[in-house]
Amino acid sequence: MVDNVGAGASGDDGGVKLEQDRLLPIANVGRIMKQILPPNAKISKEAKETMQECASEFISFVTGEASERCRKERRKTVNGDDVCWAMGALGFDDYAGPLRRYLQRYREIEGDRANQEKPANTNNTITADQEKEAPTSSSSSYRNNQGIRM
Repeated sequence: MVDNVGAGASGDDGGVKLEQDRLLPIANVGRIMKQILPPNAKISKEAKETMQECASEFISFVTGEASERCRKERRKTVNGDDVCWAMGALGFDDYAGPLRRYLQRYREIEGDRANQEKPANTNNTITADQEKEAPTSSSSSYRNNQGIRM
């Protein structure tokens, strides 16, 4: 994979990405690797780079399959369900199930969070009559003085 490092570096092509542009940030990869190891463990640069390439390739592989499904269905957005489907289609059934459960739980939490924020925001709206009563100099300062957030 490293044999094409520097391809497209001139910037003339525009369609070819640099090798580093398609890889996950190595600092993030190293941080994730450290989380599972004992505190005093060291990780070589070569190990981080190898894991960086493997993880990036895996993500690219799964995302490509999900993207192909979207293309066939004439959709432009890849979503979490597409990624879960791709994992199963590519034979990663052991991961597809837990990923589906994680995605379902994530959506539940996000839905709960959105529902909690709705009532708080509806109390802070200004009606058209209140806007008319605002001083003509600056309606935003009027809102701030009234403790109303926008």
